[in-house]
Amino acid sequence: MTNNSIYENNPLHGVGLEQVVTELVEHYGFEILYAYLNLNCFKTKPSVASSVKFLKKTDWAKDKVEGFYLYQYKNLPRADSSQFELPPRDRIVPAHHQPKPPAELSFEDAEHLRQKRAKKARERSATPDNPWAR
Repeated sequence: MTNNSIYENNPLHGVGLEQVVTELVEHYGFEILYAYLNLNCFKTKPSVASSVKFLKKTDWAKDKVEGFYLYQYKNLPRADSSQFELPPRDRIVPAHHQPKPPAELSFEDAEHLRQKRAKKARERSATPDNPWAR
């Protein structure tokens, strides 16, 4: 097995960032992408070109969008902990994991997810071993 062939089941294999953003925008729209990902490139004068330009310069945001593409749009099972540490393009998707129809998303679910993340962040910051805790 060559190094290249282990990535071939990854839906990002051979797909450019512009195509990823275009597919997401065509399916979900900028509003849902902003609601779920909280990236201003999807809120302030959004366009595919400006979003791609921002994402190419910002690795953490690009990884966030590509992860969303894998686990929401392609609806793959979540990566295991060892794979989750890797950028989405470098993850090995097991051969028996095949893309499914895109996940149904709503603004209500996005808000629930935002609240859940905020709660987890508050809990993390409140731990005694956190040097930034007040």
